[in-house]
Amino acid sequence: MVIVMKVYKNLKINGKSTDITVDNGKIISTEPTEKDGIDFGGKQVRPGMIDIHIHGCAGFDATDNPDKLQEMSDYLARKGTTTWYPTTLTYDFDKLKEAVSVKIDDIPGANIPGFHMEGPYISENKLGVMNAAYLRKPNADEVKDLRQVKLINIAPELEGAMEFIEQVDMVVSLGHSVADYDTAVKAANKGAKCLTHTFNAMPPMLHRDPSLIGAALTTGMYAQVISDGVHIHPAVVLALYKMFGSDKMVLISDCISVTGLTDNGELMFGGKKAYVKDGICRNEDGALNGGTTDLFKCVKKAIEFGIPEDDAFKMATETPANLMGLNKGVIDVGYDADFIVIDDDMNITDVVVSGEIYK
Repeated sequence: MVIVMKVYKNLKINGKSTDITVDNGKIISTEPTEKDGIDFGGKQVRPGMIDIHIHGCAGFDATDNPDKLQEMSDYLARKGTTTWYPTTLTYDFDKLKEAVSVKIDDIPGANIPGFHMEGPYISENKLGVMNAAYLRKPNADEVKDLRQVKLINIAPELEGAMEFIEQVDMVVSLGHSVADYDTAVKAANKGAKCLTHTFNAMPPMLHRDPSLIGAALTTGMYAQVISDGVHIHPAVVLALYKMFGSDKMVLISDCISVTGLTDNGELMFGGKKAYVKDGICRNEDGALNGGTTDLFKCVKKAIEFGIPEDDAFKMATETPANLMGLNKGVIDVGYDADFIVIDDDMNITDVVVSGEIYK
């Protein structure tokens, strides 16, 4: 689909009023122009959110409902997430293969560059809400044909994990793991690039046992962080920001199917029952489940916690784009034209996806 030139006028980028000219889905100018266009009255513009860890929303799940990606993409685009990686659970492997093999090209709404597999190569000692019945040993051969999987989680202490990390053509994230510092450092040296929802489903960072978190810090890995104020205390979110900085900390939502629906109710998640009460989802034994706060709201939470606004937005846009090798997350010439328009009360008024206002 060829998208004609568009001019979005009177937008504020880094406090400066200017125009954004788009041609065929790419930004070709961020300078004022005499050309006619759509006037936004001086509102702020930010890159669209990029959520690399999200299981579902709007009543649908990426593992159970791969035929509903369009409905999820539509919901996310309206909430300011213009790119997402549908994230699967630890589940029956044939079901996983089916879920990550559905066609993702040309789905309206938020872009889908690929899938994220969170498991099944995880530790039985750090399952979180994952289902132990579907755990598997790392095997690079069984994922080599899953070309649409771009990000995969693994517990590096598992037998065969190091070989897996070296052999797969995917971004490897470490999580759902009890690995010690040395094992995590070894995994980073083999090519692992980030942590999965840092602090959640992994040992804590202690003064003589820094675990995966210390290894990520000393080896320059990225750190995913759920900044909803539920999964991690605000003070710890702020501490992680001061440790990793906006270049290496990636904000994620970890959202599940009930996001955007009622605050209360029961659902099935990875073949197990889970319950939502007051917007917080837990499994039957009380363990925290996935998130129910979309990524734009997570950014606003991060700002409330004390992270500077520019850095909070960067960690949900440019930084995940850099991790995943995307031409997104920056409002500048040559980048994909995915951005959001925000009013003075930090509400999204318009969303532009691939150069077009999404309606």
